[in-house]
Amino acid sequence: MSSSPPLVVAKDVRKSFQHMGRTLDVLRGIDLTILEGEMVGVVGQSGAGKSTFLHCIGTLDAVTSGSIQIAGEELTALSGARLADLRNRTIGFVFQFHHLLPEFNALENVVMPGLIQARPRRDLEARAMELLEEVGLKDRMLHRPGELSGGEQQRVALARALVLEPKLLLADEPTGNLDSKTSEQVHELFFNANARRNTTIVIVTHNAALANGMPRVVTLQDGRVEHDERRV
Repeated sequence: MSSSPPLVVAKDVRKSFQHMGRTLDVLRGIDLTILEGEMVGVVGQSGAGKSTFLHCIGTLDAVTSGSIQIAGEELTALSGARLADLRNRTIGFVFQFHHLLPEFNALENVVMPGLIQARPRRDLEARAMELLEEVGLKDRMLHRPGELSGGEQQRVALARALVLEPKLLLADEPTGNLDSKTSEQVHELFFNANARRNTTIVIVTHNAALANGMPRVVTLQDGRVEHDERRV
């Protein structure tokens, strides 16, 4: 792992928001390097800045100051169009709420990111079917989200996040709405994605069992890195 190149390099990352005439400093100087192929859990109390940091490295939020490089590209130097291109090529997202499109079935939801990019539908569907089988939904591909359990919906969301083969997968409380048994099954899918594809995965979580199983855990407190522990 140590010989892997860095995929994410954050230097003195700061993020502030204006709220009712006051400045809220959420990130207060984060330095963090994440190597290709790493699995990193990000933990900390509510308000520590976990989700904000994830949004910044995912290009969903711009930093107030500091720098973030993804795959060697400096985010602050990119135009909106270039940022969107980098996001589409390099990053997959899984959120606490799966954000599936209710009128489309599981297979259609998984191929959607590729269709938006005008990728060939046949190739996308072959890839999507492979991923849905991998996450245990071989017999549920034609079911719409409303016909799936919460855990099954989150599996579809994971397959959708992986369909374009991102280098970086970001997950924000992906098991926050699931019971403990289903959470464990979803955790296993993240580990499988990392092992099979060497996908770099960063997971923000309050789930102690998930965090304790991660090979690296970063603890944020008051917008700073309090601990950074590699366990493997």
